[in-house]
Amino acid sequence: MPNRLIPTFPLVLGLLFVLGCGSGSSNSQPNPNGKLRVCCTTGQVADMVRAIGTDHLEVTVLIGPGVDPHSFRASSGDAERLDSAEVVFYNGLHLEGRLSDVLEKLNTKKPTLSLGDELLAKFPDQIRKGPEFGGAADPHVWFDAKLWSQAIPAVVETLSKLRPESKEQFEKNAEAYKAQLLAIDEFCREQISTIPKESRVMVTAHDAFGYFGRAYEIEVHGLQGISTVDEANVAAINALIKMLVDRQIKAIFVESSVSEERLKQVIEGCLKMGHTVTIGGVLYSDALGEKDTDAETYLGMMRANVKTIVSALK
Repeated sequence: MPNRLIPTFPLVLGLLFVLGCGSGSSNSQPNPNGKLRVCCTTGQVADMVRAIGTDHLEVTVLIGPGVDPHSFRASSGDAERLDSAEVVFYNGLHLEGRLSDVLEKLNTKKPTLSLGDELLAKFPDQIRKGPEFGGAADPHVWFDAKLWSQAIPAVVETLSKLRPESKEQFEKNAEAYKAQLLAIDEFCREQISTIPKESRVMVTAHDAFGYFGRAYEIEVHGLQGISTVDEANVAAINALIKMLVDRQIKAIFVESSVSEERLKQVIEGCLKMGHTVTIGGVLYSDALGEKDTDAETYLGMMRANVKTIVSALK
């Protein structure tokens, strides 16, 4: 595994000490209000878990709006939230960067589920892999809504083991949520198809939209790799500038959780070559939007992104 995906030893050691991983002990106690205490790493994961568990759960999210999970640094408070949870759900496939090793070891203490690793195990042919990812798998699996829906049964199974009396309700909720995911999948496909094929090219800060591009037939280019820890070199920047100029692409997109500085260099480079490229808008990639915005839920995020893309490229 590339070094960029492995947490630093002091961080892992510190969190493992706080969590007591490997000791077989846990500070998680039954919730006084009777709800299952759940900790999720990302908003996308939490949205699915909440939709299935509804008012049977008390859900805490570690990585909030606008926060980049690739470079997320867990605090002692985060360690306590993980430790007090009765069950932990996370994306996996090393999306959580430095926290990944801790999450993988946590299953010796309590129930944990990695949605990304579950999809990799059951649908390996649908997971993006290749040498361009440095031996890793692309963790941004939620950007194919139909593929993301395939993680639902594992969430239902995990929750049902902990609350067997609510299994029927979890299954009913899951069926309704899957229908919503399939509906947003169709919405994305229909809307992206309205962009002229020659203009159906989206450029973003990092390679987060590979699954989106494959599912909805739009060509995607990321300035950085699948992790924002990757650095875009001069050759990559120049190649991207040339592509934009040669193909007369008129807009590129910034991401809510990634700095736009590198993309500004691309815009300036295009301008020097006589081609004007604008910022087509802000896309939500690795994090959901703020509370009370259109993108505060997974479904809202997908809809908001598609509207932004179509408006800029059509």
